[in-house]
Amino acid sequence: MPRRVVITGIGLVTGYGAGRDATWKGLCSGATAITPIDAFDASGFRCTLGAQARGFGAKDFVPKHYRKAVKVMARDIEIAVGAAHLAVADAGLITRAALGEDAQGGMTYASERMGCHIGAGLISAETPELAAAMHSSRDAAGTIDLRAWGSTGMNNLPPLWMLKYLPNMLACHVTILHGCEGPSNTITCQDASGLLSIGESTRVIERDAADLCFSGGAESRMSHMSLVRTEVSGRLADTRANPDPMSYARPYDPDASGGLPGEAGGILILEEESGARKRGAKVFARVLGFGAAQSGPPSVPPFSKGQRLTGDGLRYAIEGALASASCDASEIDAIVPLAGCVPFMDDMEREALGSVFGTRLASIELVTVSPQIGQNLAGDSAVRAGVASLAIAEQRLPARLHAGRVPDGMRVGPAPARDARLRRVLVCTSSNGGQNAALVLGDAD
Repeated sequence: MPRRVVITGIGLVTGYGAGRDATWKGLCSGATAITPIDAFDASGFRCTLGAQARGFGAKDFVPKHYRKAVKVMARDIEIAVGAAHLAVADAGLITRAALGEDAQGGMTYASERMGCHIGAGLISAETPELAAAMHSSRDAAGTIDLRAWGSTGMNNLPPLWMLKYLPNMLACHVTILHGCEGPSNTITCQDASGLLSIGESTRVIERDAADLCFSGGAESRMSHMSLVRTEVSGRLADTRANPDPMSYARPYDPDASGGLPGEAGGILILEEESGARKRGAKVFARVLGFGAAQSGPPSVPPFSKGQRLTGDGLRYAIEGALASASCDASEIDAIVPLAGCVPFMDDMEREALGSVFGTRLASIELVTVSPQIGQNLAGDSAVRAGVASLAIAEQRLPARLHAGRVPDGMRVGPAPARDARLRRVLVCTSSNGGQNAALVLGDAD
């Protein structure tokens, strides 16, 4: 029989700040963390609003001996490192980070019994670094010469430049810092990355390949290249005529113009239940079931005539998670979906949820956090898993924002934070790449 898995630490970095309390308080307040972008000059973009983690820096979350390494951390990596530190503190663990790089003992778990699975995105290079290299690659006419790029331009990139932008560096730094020498992996499946990582960590612990795993994802959309990529994918609203972020809080509204970007990361501590109970750890939630599936193309607009996204892949993922949890759809008390305010994705998600829950969907509470913390791709579903765990632990639902047309048959209209009986909560997500994942969480008892 598989071993039971529980969540004992929640590390969140979002537009509300660093730490689970900052995010939970922000979500319950009903205020949005989305403001005009000032991390860089976004005036030339269609979308000029986003949820920035202002004041956050990894130097505040690493040991003194490791601070030089922050120089080779892209923003995504910094967020993952900070979230991991917060998760360790939240879980009451002692890891290598607290004992020093040469520590041989004193850790809560032996290094070989700790795994790490972190979702990552296509990390965007910083504009000044690329600009300096490309400037030296121009020919006499001022255009980029690819031969000059290969012989001269690349030599003007900073030393160790590549180490800032490899997706596996999120997990790499976390494993080095905390001494994780068990199963480790990086998953790059856009919005589904975080949940898929949690699913893999769960399976690793269930089969006794580890007793504890760092699991989740992180990504920042707050850079020139990231914003361009997200705009091209058809997911962002044009905010130039209306700078009010609340007006774009329109999940599942077929007339919504798109969502808004953000930067966020969520790292959860997953533990084998008996070990967690033995050391007296606080249990936020139990991992009851997990499912994953793939949707077919097309995944991004523009679609060919007659083509559209279908909800089959997400439906299969949800059904798989329910079956894994030995749970019926009638037992789900709340759902934390992607709800990104992007019609072509929301329509597909609504179809999938309707297929699984039928007319009961109208009475199930939906937790829609995108209007408050933006779209965070690889960091998104892990943050939502953390929010779901907090909702279960607090027996409370955060506030819900909606400024558009509320669709029939879905409980997504505006609502304040409120108490709720939550025994089983579903977290689910689709993605532009067609990957889908679902997680069923249960209360600690």
